[in-house]
Amino acid sequence: MFSQINELISRIDGWVWGLPLIVLIMATGIYLTCRLGLLQMRHLPRALRYMFQNEADGEGEVTSFGALCTALSATIGTGNIAGVATAIVTGGPGALFWMWLAAFFGMATKYAEGLLAVLYRTVDKDGHALGGPFYYIERGMGKQWKWLACLFAFFGMCVGLFGIGTFTQVNSIATAVSNLFDPGAVHTVSMFGASYSYATIAADIVLTVCVALVLLGGIRRIASVSQVVVPFMAVLYIVFCLGILLYHFKSIPGALGEIIQGAFNPAAVTGGAVGSLTVAMQKGIARGIFSNEAGLGSAPIAAAAAQTNEPVRQGLVSMTGTFIDTIIICTMTGLTIVITGAWDVGLDGPLVTSYAFDNGLPFLPGWVTSGVLMLCLVFFAFTTILGWDYYGERCLEYLSGGSKRSLLIYRWLYILAVFIGPYMTIEAVWNIADIFNGLMALPNLIALLTLSGVIVRETRSYFDRLSAHDPESAVRTGSRKS
Repeated sequence: MFSQINELISRIDGWVWGLPLIVLIMATGIYLTCRLGLLQMRHLPRALRYMFQNEADGEGEVTSFGALCTALSATIGTGNIAGVATAIVTGGPGALFWMWLAAFFGMATKYAEGLLAVLYRTVDKDGHALGGPFYYIERGMGKQWKWLACLFAFFGMCVGLFGIGTFTQVNSIATAVSNLFDPGAVHTVSMFGASYSYATIAADIVLTVCVALVLLGGIRRIASVSQVVVPFMAVLYIVFCLGILLYHFKSIPGALGEIIQGAFNPAAVTGGAVGSLTVAMQKGIARGIFSNEAGLGSAPIAAAAAQTNEPVRQGLVSMTGTFIDTIIICTMTGLTIVITGAWDVGLDGPLVTSYAFDNGLPFLPGWVTSGVLMLCLVFFAFTTILGWDYYGERCLEYLSGGSKRSLLIYRWLYILAVFIGPYMTIEAVWNIADIFNGLMALPNLIALLTLSGVIVRETRSYFDRLSAHDPESAVRTGSRKS
């Protein structure tokens, strides 16, 4: 029965993430890149500066950096460790190239999302900000499109509850913890018709309790936790990846050659064992979107809470999230996996990256590399769980009109989903996440294309004011109060 359910889920995943959606995501990024004149290249230095320069007297609930960290907390997670590994194992090294391409054009998409989120958000008299695709669909495209906004909000709730937010994160945490503390699955207990390590069960219980404690504090607690955990863990992970790359620096050119060749002729690299051009593209783009979420419409929900009066400024800050997540962190993960050959040893999920860490730094004891990877994975996934609860609650807030009872029920269902996450199979978990990602992306992409003229107009206005050497006095309130 379970095999039939997994087969059905896999078929639905293949249909949702078929060629049409891949083309639509890429086409949207390419279209916005052209209309904005390669903004992600020309203004990336400015965007990186804005990350740490909070705007004075801006409306919102958290700083721009806090909003970015909340968004990064939801993006820097298992997608960077397990997602990259899954893409390369399935599609070959060439899948990483398609992740790069999706990320480059996705930076323009993420910029547009952040801009529209602030432009069309609502800020009540208590300073509570609510915005995202559901508001820029309804307020930007018109009331007649409210059904599309509701559709996005519904799928957004499902992504948090059944996709990126819970199952994939907890499943990867449990796998990493079990691999470190009970690699041979010696100490197990039978549950739900299968055997699970005591380490898995213990990790699940501790994680569920920690998630419950933080979620009670709302966006400010989530942002405060993210601002501390995300930068620290990202730096730690990058340092270890750099260590592997420096130790094997002579192999980097060859690995890059495998990635480029594998992007267009996977069989030449994999020997036909895995992957095809279509599979490499599909897995690379799907896992890239899973990781950086450009086009999904999730990040603008966090961006709408930023203390800013300038939509373009926040759009630039939002854009850096894709750069950090995929161009930097996913690239490092992918290179370590290709250089060490971890993708071709018969492993899957976080075990692939664990193999790369263990074999990439042979002068360190295995427990050190495995421990560091497990620590990074646990904290990345933990903050992703927190971030996606926030996204899901904001989607429900839009659908329910702010019903506190509905939000409380959703929060407990979310905690329950975290608890049962480790007992889902890896293949089913990732396929479910992909399905809801794709369904969530469709309404958002339609809105971005429809409102592209607004995006271009706001962008030109902002940079015209900057060129007049009076950027601060020219700032006007971009958010539209309810």
